[in-house]
Amino acid sequence: MYDIVIKNGKIIDGTGEESYFADIAIKEGKIVQISEKIDAESNRIIDAENLIVSPGFIDMHSHSDFSLVFDNKAQSVITQGITTSVIGMCGASLAPVTDEKFEEFKRDCDIGAPPGAEYELPWRTFAEYLDAMEKLKMATNIVPVVGFSGVRIAGGPGSENREPTSEEIQKMQEFVEEAMQAGAFGFSTGLIYAPQVYAKTEEVIEVAKAAAKYNGLYFSHIRDEGPRLVESVKEFIEIVEKSGSRGGQMAHHKASGRPNWGKTITTLDLFEEANKKGLDITGDQYPYNRSATSLITMLPPWVHEGGLEKILERLESTEMRSKIKKDLIEETEEAENWMATIGPENIFISSVKTQYWLDIEGKNLEEITKIKAKKDVFETLFDLILEEKGAVWITIRSMGEEDIHRVMKSKYTMIGCDGSGYAPTGILSYGKPHPRNYGTFPRIIRKFVKEEGLFSLEEAIRKMSGASAAKLKLEKRGLLKEGYWADITIFNEEEIYDVATFEDPHQFSKGIEYVIVNGKIVLEEGKQLEEVPGKIIRWKSSI
Repeated sequence: MYDIVIKNGKIIDGTGEESYFADIAIKEGKIVQISEKIDAESNRIIDAENLIVSPGFIDMHSHSDFSLVFDNKAQSVITQGITTSVIGMCGASLAPVTDEKFEEFKRDCDIGAPPGAEYELPWRTFAEYLDAMEKLKMATNIVPVVGFSGVRIAGGPGSENREPTSEEIQKMQEFVEEAMQAGAFGFSTGLIYAPQVYAKTEEVIEVAKAAAKYNGLYFSHIRDEGPRLVESVKEFIEIVEKSGSRGGQMAHHKASGRPNWGKTITTLDLFEEANKKGLDITGDQYPYNRSATSLITMLPPWVHEGGLEKILERLESTEMRSKIKKDLIEETEEAENWMATIGPENIFISSVKTQYWLDIEGKNLEEITKIKAKKDVFETLFDLILEEKGAVWITIRSMGEEDIHRVMKSKYTMIGCDGSGYAPTGILSYGKPHPRNYGTFPRIIRKFVKEEGLFSLEEAIRKMSGASAAKLKLEKRGLLKEGYWADITIFNEEEIYDVATFEDPHQFSKGIEYVIVNGKIVLEEGKQLEEVPGKIIRWKSSI
């Protein structure tokens, strides 16, 4: 007696090899048989005739850790076929946190909380955090990574723009080691974001060594994806090499800003050279020409010194506003400057928290300046951040299609939403978030396979499952094989598409018929059930 038998489906197993027709039997969470025909008794039979049966998709770059505490069903995640999400990206994880720095850490987290909500953060260590997440129960599996931001706040200089002392380096390393021992798969940075932006290459290398000690990966949102893209990729590779990390995973590989389009030719060459040297260098990507982040990130790094309170205090000052405006117009080499290189017409507000600014969601900074009768786009920028207390999120139209195609085709590219869980109703239905939160994986199949023929469906599925599992060294996951965990996505190849748009993002993707997580059906005939069988997958450094 099996728990589930999937019959008559076209199997794409995640290896990149050609599809074939077979039945799949599931028992006690595992795939126990794959053969041409299975007639044994089963508690449940799924007829997959005219459907594709593939491994559950693995989101290599997710921020769902920040939404799961509000909705453990991960609705926009499950409905696009994702069964495993890698969290703790861009240097942002919900642990560690200390009593001493609790308020500073919590303020940073609450900027990203849904309107009217905040993070409780009852844990302190990374182990306590993972234990709490296990008790929460989730629809999707989670692969945890520890983020640099919390580590620098907990044990290092925090929001101070200075190099750490040797004692602080040791403390930061201890926090990373604790996370690795608890089950983190590696260490992540977001070197565009304060306080991480203040860390020089050597500081990052030293802290990353603590993860490398446990055979961990180094994940990074690099220091600059625009004018200094090439230099930033070189820094990323240097950190992987000098820290001794098992490998490097570069976040959302892109060339941001029209003057930088085409630089992915060079960055992919750098990947190739690094891999020939024996370094395991890869990246991930989402299939859209806009990115997304917080509006506060547009301010020069010096404005962030001292944390959120100091930022708001500076924006109260006319003199400080003039100084910030001058920096944004002249574009220093200190950090990416989207106002100068991308332009206010390409920066769109995706969510706010107050009623006054609610009507401008979805509009760009130039449009908002006219709507609110502001003096210029800089006054709009400053007033938005000040009045919303930093809690403003944006999308940025910055990428060219040639670069997107070039990176997507690369053998070094996997797929990551760079998003989190949303839903059309409830606490996570706010704003106009990036449609990648709802549509990344179906869009890969619809746009790059079906419409543009960029690569085969088998290659797309490999990028979305088997390649990611191999990079992470997930044990018996990411492929359809006997003995592997039954993380399975069943979809209609002809009907799959991403419905979400920038104008109307809160829409589930179509064509995903079934999603099975650890042998339990969580999505049935396109409708999500109440099942929450997801696991915290913990790294074992002996692997």
